[in-house]
Amino acid sequence: MYDLTVERIFSAAHAIVIAGQREPVHGHDWRVRVTVSGPELDDDLLLCDFHALERSLDGVIEPFRSADLNATPPFDRVNPTAEAVARHIGDAVAADLPAGVRLAAVALTEAPGCEAIYRPDSPATPSPHAPTGGSPA
Repeated sequence: MYDLTVERIFSAAHAIVIAGQREPVHGHDWRVRVTVSGPELDDDLLLCDFHALERSLDGVIEPFRSADLNATPPFDRVNPTAEAVARHIGDAVAADLPAGVRLAAVALTEAPGCEAIYRPDSPATPSPHAPTGGSPA
C-alpha cells in the first residue's frame, strides 16, 4: 500500500452553531492535509502525480481563501465545523482521483492543537451526513 499526502494553508472566517447558539465570527489559518492511498503504482512508478493532487485540493479550497465560510457554498447552508469542512474537502478531492487511488484521510487544523480528521467509511460509501445539493445537513 502506498500513501501520498499534500498540504495547504488557507485563511478563512466562520461562526459555528453549538447547541443552538451561534458563536461570534472569527478567523483561522486552516491547515489541510489530504492523504490518498492505493496498492499499485502506475507505469511511471507513481501512485498519482503530486501536482495533480495539489491542483485538485487547490481548486476545492480556492473559494474559501480569505472568505467567510458561512457565506460560501456549501457552508451557507451547512454548519461550517472543522469536521464538515474536512468532509467537504475530502469528498470533492476523492471525486477527482484516478482509478485505483482512494481518499484515505483529510486532516484539518483550525487552531494549533485542534485538528479534525475525516476518513471515508469506504471508497464507495459516502458519509451519511455529507452535504448534498439538496436540503441542509
